[in-house]
Amino acid sequence: MNTTFYHLNLINPLINASGVKCMYSSQLDELASSNIGSIVTKTCTPSPRQGNPEPRYYEPKNHLLTINSMGLPNEGVQYYLDYYKKKSASLQLSGKGRFLSLGGLSINENLNMLDIIYQNPENLTYLDAIEVNLSCPNIVGKAQLGYDFQNLESYLRVIFTKIKKLEEMLLVDMTKNVELEKPELKDKDDTKYKVLIGCKLPPYFDMSHFQLVADILNKFPRLDYINCINSIGNGLVIDSDTETVVIKPKNGFGGLGGKLVKPTALANVHQFYRLLGDKVKIIGCGGVSNGDDLFQMILAGATLVAVGSQIMIKGVKCIDTILRELEDIMEKKSYSTLDEFRGKLQYM
Repeated sequence: MNTTFYHLNLINPLINASGVKCMYSSQLDELASSNIGSIVTKTCTPSPRQGNPEPRYYEPKNHLLTINSMGLPNEGVQYYLDYYKKKSASLQLSGKGRFLSLGGLSINENLNMLDIIYQNPENLTYLDAIEVNLSCPNIVGKAQLGYDFQNLESYLRVIFTKIKKLEEMLLVDMTKNVELEKPELKDKDDTKYKVLIGCKLPPYFDMSHFQLVADILNKFPRLDYINCINSIGNGLVIDSDTETVVIKPKNGFGGLGGKLVKPTALANVHQFYRLLGDKVKIIGCGGVSNGDDLFQMILAGATLVAVGSQIMIKGVKCIDTILRELEDIMEKKSYSTLDEFRGKLQYM
């Protein structure tokens, strides 16, 4: 189950989805005490945010799907930096990756959070990856940037220009005897003390859009990974008994997750794996509820695999079950490592 994600040597490929039970330190502690391979924070903004009014999450009794319109409730970026500072040593000792998810409501908010992170170089020793969320479908009055193809490239260019500037400033500080202990990234350039940079993407459905987005992403060599997919936006679930919608925000419209979205998630993972090759690693997310789902995500090309709705439904205990089921599948198929079948999906 050991998984290599660039310089990270992780105990297994599982990571929590950033929207589920990872908002408070107590929830992050529960994830950290589980057998999950990496943890990611709630997608955060510069300041704490309450999010949308409740009820904003619903799952039917058959557990085939979930719908939510959370609206990015979070405790603010500094809260999560402080958490990693406090827990970093124990997380490293247990072989867990430390991911921070950023979801500013504007490009300036994301730039502001990057400044907050980099203004204290010590923060970089507590983080393994920074993930910019381009795909939240549940902010009232805000479009998903991941679908704004005209502006996506320019947005990413501003983000990566900012990161380059901050990293160059860090190198200057290093020459002034700023001592950090951060492993050098493999298969990238030789600049030290970098965290991995990733983007969370919405689901895409048209083949031309896969190619369009891949062409944009390929222009940014500093991009280390993508996380796909976020929930399928603007679904509607109706309760026939009450003749009402099941969540309050946006007149009941919300992001769909759970088992129902797995085929879409697999399609996105595999198509981006084909288009991006080895240059950008992939976190697969969407509908993973058992070991076979995990196996399929890796077969499609994912290096890490996120679990979201299943943690909401069954708690972190589901991690052990999913891993055990994957081990059984690998044993039956005589696979000894994940790399033996990663991306090896066959066609008819």
